[in-house]
Amino acid sequence: MDLQKKRKLFRLVNPVYPQFNIYSYIAHITTALGPVCVGTAARELPGWDVEVIDENNLRRHGPRAKDEGADHEFLQIDRPADVVGLYGGLTSTIPRLYKIAKFYQERGVTVIAGGQHFVDDDNDVVENALANGIKYLVLGEAEETIQELLPVLERGSDLKNIKGLAYIENGKLVRTAPRAPVVDFDRWPLPDFSLVRYSNITLYPVGRIRGCGMDCEFCTVKGKIRLASPERLFEHIRILVETRDARHFFIVDDLFGQQRGETIRFCNMLRDYQREISVRLDITAQIRLDKAKDAELLTAMREAAINTVAIGFESPIEEELVAMKKSIRPQDMVTWARVFHKFGFLVHGMFIFGYPMKDGVEFKMPASERVRRFKKFISDAKIDTVQLLLPVPLPGTELTKRLVVENRVYSRDIIGWQYYDGNFPLFNPDPPLTSEEMQLSLRKIMGKFYRSRYMLSLGLHIFLFPSILFFTHNINLGWRKWYRNWRNAWVRFAGWMILRGWTKQLKKGDFGDKLKSAEAQLLK
Repeated sequence: MDLQKKRKLFRLVNPVYPQFNIYSYIAHITTALGPVCVGTAARELPGWDVEVIDENNLRRHGPRAKDEGADHEFLQIDRPADVVGLYGGLTSTIPRLYKIAKFYQERGVTVIAGGQHFVDDDNDVVENALANGIKYLVLGEAEETIQELLPVLERGSDLKNIKGLAYIENGKLVRTAPRAPVVDFDRWPLPDFSLVRYSNITLYPVGRIRGCGMDCEFCTVKGKIRLASPERLFEHIRILVETRDARHFFIVDDLFGQQRGETIRFCNMLRDYQREISVRLDITAQIRLDKAKDAELLTAMREAAINTVAIGFESPIEEELVAMKKSIRPQDMVTWARVFHKFGFLVHGMFIFGYPMKDGVEFKMPASERVRRFKKFISDAKIDTVQLLLPVPLPGTELTKRLVVENRVYSRDIIGWQYYDGNFPLFNPDPPLTSEEMQLSLRKIMGKFYRSRYMLSLGLHIFLFPSILFFTHNINLGWRKWYRNWRNAWVRFAGWMILRGWTKQLKKGDFGDKLKSAEAQLLK
C-alpha cells in the first residue's frame, strides 16, 4: 500500500508576447498579477503544489525554448504537471496560448484557460478555445473556480455544480451558471510572487480595486467597482519590501483614487511606513485626469512615493472623445496634465489614434492633421512618456460589436489574433484615413517623441548633475528637476531603440499581405 500519496502539480503559464513592442522591456522585469492570484488560491488546496511560468520574464539561464517562450518539454520532464492553467489576459498572446495547450493536451495533461480574452457572451471565442487544446474554460474571475475545479478533477466527479465554466460534453457546448465576481477580498491570501519560477521581478504589480465605472466603449473592464481594504494593499507592499527587498511597484487598479477617503488613508499609511524604515519606494498608479482638481489627494500621493501617474488621455480630438464616451475637452486635459506636472509627478500619457466615429457622425480629418494635433497636445501638456496605440476590436467590447454590425472588422481568420496588440490596423478606418496611414502615423508621432538624439542628452544631463547644488534652499526640488530631464532622456532613447526593433520586425513579417487580403474580403 502506498503510504505517501503523491502531491499533484498545477502549473500556470503566462504566454509570451508575439511581437516586439512597447511592453517588451517592462515585461522582462515584472509579471501579470492575475496568474499569481489564481496560483496563490490553488496553493491553499491540500495535496497540490503550484508554480507560475511567465514566458515574458525568464532569467538568462531559465528554461527557454529555441523559438519562443519557455521550454515546456524540459518543464514537463523536470516537474510533470497534472493540470496546466493558461492565462489569456492579452488577446495578442492567444495563438501562443493555443500552441501550449495542444502541447500539453497531446501528453494527456488537463488544460484550463481563462482571462479577459475569453468573454462569456461570445460563443465563437469560447468554442474556438475549446477546439484548440483547452479542456475547461474559466469565464470570469478564477480564484473561487480553481479551488472548486481542481478537487473535482482529482476525484473525477460532476462539474455541473461549478459555476463559471465552459466545456464540451458529448459534442455539445456546456456552460455552467455564471459566477458572481469576488467581493470579499480579505478572505483570500495575499498574492505570493515566490510561485513565479525562473523570473527576475523588480517591478511588482499590486492592487486593491477591481472593476471600473467609466464604461468606455473600447474597454473590456466593466462592472461595479469592488474594493479591498487599504490595510490589505499596504500589508502586501510591506511584505514584499521586507521579504523580497522590493522597491518598485505598479498599482494595477484601473483608476487609483476611487473611494477617495480610503485612498488618502492608504497613502498616509504608506508615507508613515517609509519614514519609519527610512526607505523611499517608487510607485506608479493609473488615475483619472480630473483628479488634478483634488490637491489633497495629489499631495497624499506624492508623500506616499507615488512618483508616476499613467493617464488615459485617449485623444486630443474632441469628436473622438465623444465617440469614446469621454466627457472631457482637450483644452481641459492640457490644464489638468500640467497640474500633475507641477505636483512633481512623472506623467505617462496613453493615447488611441484613429478612433472610429459612429454612423451618422460627419467628421473627416486627414492623417497629417491628426498627427499635428497629437504632437502639439503632447508638447503642450508636458507629457513625460507616451504610449500610442490603434483601436483594437477586442472580444466583448461595445466598440467591437458596433464595428461588426457596420461590417468594418477585418477577418480574424486572415489577420490572426497575434496582431491584436494595438500596433496594427484591424478594421476599415474612417475616410480619408487608410489602414496604411494609421500605422504610419503611429511611427511618425512616436518617432518624434522617441529619438536617437537623446543619447547625447544623457551625457549632457550627467555633466549638469552638480547644478542641483544651486538649489541649496530646496535640494529636493533641484534633484527632481535634474532627475526628470535625465530620466526622460534615457527613456526616450530606449524608446527609440524599441521602435527601431519593432520596425525591423514589421518589415520581416507578412502583415502587409494579410492586410491587403482582409481589405479585399471586406469589399466583396
